[in-house]
Amino acid sequence: MRRDEQDDRLSNRLAWITGLRLGFLSLLLGIVAFFYLRGALSQYPQSQTIVLGSIGAAFALTAIYATLLRRRKQLQRLAEAQIVLDQVIWSAIVYVSGGATSGATTFYGLTCLVAAILIGLRGAAIAAIAGIGAFGLVCAGFGFGWIAPPSDQRGGNYVLGWDAIVYPLAVNALGIVVVALLSGYLAERLRRTGGALEVATERAKQAESLAVLGRLAAGLAHEIRNPLGSISGSIELLRDAPGLGDEDKQLCDIIQREAGRLNHLVTDMMDLARPRKPAPQSVDVVALARDVVALAARSERSGAGDVAVRYDGPDAPLFATCDGEQMRQVLWNLVRNGVQATGAGTTVTVSVRTEKNRIFMAVQDEGPGIDPEARKSIFDAFMTMRTHGAGLGLAVVRRIIDDHEAVGATIEVRDAPTLKDDAPASGATFEVGLALARSATKKAAPASDELATHSATRGEIARQK
Repeated sequence: MRRDEQDDRLSNRLAWITGLRLGFLSLLLGIVAFFYLRGALSQYPQSQTIVLGSIGAAFALTAIYATLLRRRKQLQRLAEAQIVLDQVIWSAIVYVSGGATSGATTFYGLTCLVAAILIGLRGAAIAAIAGIGAFGLVCAGFGFGWIAPPSDQRGGNYVLGWDAIVYPLAVNALGIVVVALLSGYLAERLRRTGGALEVATERAKQAESLAVLGRLAAGLAHEIRNPLGSISGSIELLRDAPGLGDEDKQLCDIIQREAGRLNHLVTDMMDLARPRKPAPQSVDVVALARDVVALAARSERSGAGDVAVRYDGPDAPLFATCDGEQMRQVLWNLVRNGVQATGAGTTVTVSVRTEKNRIFMAVQDEGPGIDPEARKSIFDAFMTMRTHGAGLGLAVVRRIIDDHEAVGATIEVRDAPTLKDDAPASGATFEVGLALARSATKKAAPASDELATHSATRGEIARQK
């Protein structure tokens, strides 16, 4: 979650807690005055001064909290200050309402609950430490004779010896710890559940978008592909016609290239719009990566020698659990994205490595990299940072990885490492993680000649003929 979103949520919670604090303090003032002091405030001048002073200080602090809250600065520190100061105020109420045996000790636990709502388990821990410390000081004050009961109250309401103080001190401290742990645990579970719900809601929105895209793609794919096939075939025949000048051949190349780009767009739309349930099996990832590199090295800018595509990894087979055809599509889209993102004279590297019980396939380019803010939406459909392209290739990658989540597939985007310490950061790395196959049954992915039948490469093969 972004920092500004966290601040917004904390600000809203602080605003609610501040308002509730005013109501609670008013109710507490009435309870102490009319039930504990029985409405005879003049008979308890010292107690009255302490109670009214404590609650008045709490009202004043609430006003200060509200003022600081409007500035929206150091909200975390403001929440922590509220927690600690509330425990101090409760200690004043505890002192005037019975000391170690006061029923107001339950307010320490209430602050732990509020702290857990505000800042989670850490806030509950701060409240517990502050509450036990403040209550312990009150008990120690009576036990060591540092403080005496209010002079206007009966001494029988208070226990003063350590033999009588230890038990309520231990019981209340244990109660505060238990409340803090439970409230912190529940707050953490609620936070995680809220995060999972947010992810599920986002995925539901994406699924709805894909459904709309599917209906659109199904209606347009046939109507677009037929004319594209006719255009590509006709332009190939025209390019080989006698008497065609160099300028005319360049125009033919432009038409053929743009027709291929449109074919890629239609293919990505169809791949994104009609998901197929993966059929996981044991797939040789090394052979898969080598096949994709070999094809990519002969396609588009790579085939023209503008951008090099190379393989870096072991030669021996490595078997992972995945759908070979779909994972080939993932790697192809990532390589194509890297080739399109990087400049002339650079290299796109496809690497394979193992770590513990996982296999990682990484595609590293030497382009301008990805802005940290853009990484949050880099896999969204129609999200692109280039002047051309519809931003569907990485959305297809995200969908396939999500479909493979049950077999342990993951994807991570990070900055590409630099070769020199003083070199500026450049490029991006997309790394796909797969679970190592339990059985090394050699059900390798389809051979590279079968790749020609895949929808993402049909346009490339057609242009090579």
